[in-house]
Parts: sequence; structure tokens; C-alpha cells
Amino acid sequence: MESLRQLYRIGTGPSSSHTMAPRQAALMFLEKYPGAASYRVTLFGSLAATGRGHLTDKTLFEVFQSHQSELELLWVPKKQLPRHPNGMRFETLSDSGATLHKWDVYSVGGGALQDSEGSVTPPLIYSLTQLSDILKSLERSGEALWEYVLNCEDAKILDFFDSVWDVMFSAINRGLTGVGILPGGLGLGRKAHTFYRKSSLYDLDMKNNAKIWSYALAVSEENANGGMIVAAPTCGASGVLPAVLRYISETLACSHEDILRALATAGLIGNLVKKNASISGAEVGCQGEIGTACAMAAAAATQLHGGTNNQIEYAAEMGLEHHLGLTCDPVNGLVQIPCIERNAHAASRALSCCHFALLSGGEHKISFDEITLVMNETGQALPSIYRETSAGGMAQAYRQRRVESH
Repeated sequence: MESLRQLYRIGTGPSSSHTMAPRQAALMFLEKYPGAASYRVTLFGSLAATGRGHLTDKTLFEVFQSHQSELELLWVPKKQLPRHPNGMRFETLSDSGATLHKWDVYSVGGGALQDSEGSVTPPLIYSLTQLSDILKSLERSGEALWEYVLNCEDAKILDFFDSVWDVMFSAINRGLTGVGILPGGLGLGRKAHTFYRKSSLYDLDMKNNAKIWSYALAVSEENANGGMIVAAPTCGASGVLPAVLRYISETLACSHEDILRALATAGLIGNLVKKNASISGAEVGCQGEIGTACAMAAAAATQLHGGTNNQIEYAAEMGLEHHLGLTCDPVNGLVQIPCIERNAHAASRALSCCHFALLSGGEHKISFDEITLVMNETGQALPSIYRETSAGGMAQAYRQRRVESH
């Protein structure tokens, strides 16, 4: 598996797969083939179907304009390239419009890129790719999951986690003060500020729920507004883990080092899903994004509460299991409905999974490794209209109501 630097990606929203990855691909292509008469980018599948709502076109034009290069952008939503629903084809063109160079590349989730040659794939630093094997190794060494991460990564990984937490924390603070309507035309108002202000008016249970929801909403609304966030594991699911960590840091008075170690364990869970299944909504639906984020946050929360490695594994398994089958059908192709609310509910569910695991001894019948494969199988069985194309589900219901009202 790759370094967690490839999982926790710092950048601007609203989408790791539709904005972060295309931006990086464009920069790589321009670096390899500078100075062409013009360029053409063709977007396929999900990238084409929801690219406008995810600001893919705006992102690509900004990159090429910054290099004083002319860009022709084509949309082909009903065709997929062979390796992934999020396919892109970059071409350099001659003065006569003939293709000189071509590169097919895929946005495979969380801002990661892959091509047919594997030239975009970073080095692999984790030799074990099953959580069951990692747990067996730790039984012998007596170490914690976060220690396993630190042993695999380089000496500066804690500095990287520090930067990740700083961006997460800042996104919450900005989001809690943000007001007004989110861009995109849905007329969706920001809620984090109101939720946080109201939290002090209720009893303890409602206060706690309002706080964790407000933190998740804050990051998700910042993402929808194009603010700086951390993909964890994706932009669309970026509010879950920061909300849980912020809430626990306040209620348990955790040290800064505790939070960084929790990021290590959460990242390991996300990496395992990314390796053995998918974190791409275009490939497996929202269960791969929100489900993985919930599993990551549940694992981190259980560790911060003093849970054992087996209890952490159980919490992560539940976080993924109870999102099985979750579709990805964003209204108008925007990372807003139902994405923002899902972050809030997944954050509170992550805490529930943590508490459930802590009350148990960590024993259960279906392992995290098994549920990861089940999630992948379930996602592959979902019709394409439920995998980030905005062609069915809530997106279709919204379109139909708009048509009928006019």
C-alpha cells in the first residue's frame, strides 16, 4: 500500500476525484508536453456526467489558462474508458488540429491518478495489505495500530499529520462562522453556524449531537464552497473524521499527540479500503466514500477512548457494514445534497460504532477485511445511475419535480 500522504490530500473542494485529480493530471500533461498549438481534454463517464457540478471544467480551464494554453473540452458521459468510470483523455494538437500525443488517465478516488502504464502510481511502503495480517503481526510485537503506521512511514510523517490536523481544524473554524447560500444554484443555505449556536440551548445529549453535527457540516460546507480541506478519504466525505476528532479532543481532553496518532490509525483503515476495494463514488457508490470515512472515524474514536486493536477493528467494520449499499446520486452533480447531511450523520454513527465496540470485547463474526470485499462487491452490483452520474435516485427525483413545477 502507498503512504498515507496519498490518502490525506490537502486541497480545495468540492471533489477530490473531479477537481483535485483532474488538476494534477493537467499539470502533469502540460509539464510533459509544453508549448503545443492547443490541447484537448475529453471527459468520460462520471467525470462527464457530474463534472460541471463538481467544477471540473472550471478547474481545467484555470490550469491551461495559467500556462497560456488553449483548451478544447469535450464531454462524453455515456462512454467509459476501460479501467475506471472516471476517465480522462489528454491530447496535444497541431496547428491543423491533428493529435500529436495522447494520454488516457483515470481519477480513481480520493484525488489519486492511475494510467495504463502505472506511471502515476506512487511507491508502495506497506507490505501487509490485510488488517487481519496486521493484527497478527501486532499480537507478536505488542504494538498499537498507530505504531505500525509510524514504523512503515518515514520519519516526517508526524509532521505531515500535524499539517493535516491544522487544515482540518481550520476548516471547522471557518465553517462555523460561514453563513449564506452555497454556490451552484440549489439555494442551499449553510447550517453549521446555526447548529453550533443552538447547541448551548439544549440538554447534554442534544448539545453533544448538535456540536458534532455542526463540526461535520462546517467542513462539508467549506468543501462545497471550494474552501481548503483534507480529503479523508475524499472531499465529499471530508467532514466526518475532523468532526469526530474535534469533538473527542474537547470531551476527552486529548493531547495533540493523541490526535496525530488517531490520524495514523484512521488513515490505515482508509488505505486498506482503498487497496482492497474502492473509495470512489463513481466505482462503488457513496458507501466507498462516507462508509470508509465512518470506518476511519470509528477506528480513531475507539483508539482515543482506550480501545484495544481488536475493538478498533470491530468499530471500523461496523462503520463500513452499516453503510453497505449507499448510493451516490448527487443532486445537480453538486457535492451538497445529500452529501453534506451524510457527513453529519456518519460522524455521529462513527461514535456509536466506537461505543458499541468498547462495550464488547471486540469479538464479532464478520471481519473488517471481509466487509471491505462485500462493500466492493455491492458497489460493483449497483447500476451506474447510482454511482455518481446524477442519472437516478434523488438527483432524478429533484429534476422531475423541477420539470413538473414548470
